[in-house]
Amino acid sequence: MKIYSIFRSIQGEGLTIGAPTTFIRTSGCPLRCTYCDTKQAYDKGEQMTLEAIIKAVQKYKTRHVCLTGGEPLSQKETPKLVQMLVDSGYHVVVETNGAMPLDELPCVENLTISMDIKCPSSGESEKMLFGNIELLGPTDQLKFIISDDRDYKYAKEVLEKYSPTCEIIFTPVGGKDLKELAEKVLKEGLNVRVLPQLHKFIWGEEDNR
Repeated sequence: MKIYSIFRSIQGEGLTIGAPTTFIRTSGCPLRCTYCDTKQAYDKGEQMTLEAIIKAVQKYKTRHVCLTGGEPLSQKETPKLVQMLVDSGYHVVVETNGAMPLDELPCVENLTISMDIKCPSSGESEKMLFGNIELLGPTDQLKFIISDDRDYKYAKEVLEKYSPTCEIIFTPVGGKDLKELAEKVLKEGLNVRVLPQLHKFIWGEEDNR
C-alpha cells in the first residue's frame, strides 16, 4: 500500500474522540474537497507491505488504530489490512469519504466505519454513494461537515430520506466553532452529536501528520 505516514496521536473526531490512537494515513484520494486539511496526502507517500505496516503500528502500543487519508478505500489492500489489524487485537476505525463502496470491508467486531457525507460546500456532494448508508450499523458513524445553512439543510434531508441506524455526527468546518451549530441542533431537536475536531484545539493547524 502507499502510505503517507504512521503516527500516534489523540483521536480528534467521532465516537472514540480523546483516545490515544495509532493513525495510518494512506496516500491518494479521488475527491478534492474545498476545505480539505490533508492535501499533503493527495499523492505523496511510500509503498509499504502489509507486514511492515503492522510492525510500524505495533511499536506505538495503542488499542485503537485509525485508517485515514487521503482515502483508505482507494487502495485495494485496505480490506486485508483491516482484517489483519482486527486479528491482531486492535479496535479499527476506517475513515472514508462517502464516495467509495463499503461492501469489500470485512464484517467483523472491533471495526467501526466512519463515513462522511459531503455537503454542498465541499464541492463533492454529487459523488456520494448513498447506498453505503444501509451498510452502516449501530457501531458505525456517519459524519457531516457543516459550513453553512445550505449544508445544514442538506444534512437534514439526507437523514430524513435514508434513516441511518448508526450514530450521526455534525461537525463545523474547521472543527472549532461549535456554538451556532449546537444551537441549531438543540432548537430543532435533531438526534445527532455535535462534535469538534479535538486535535485542532490541542495543536491548532500546525500538525497534519
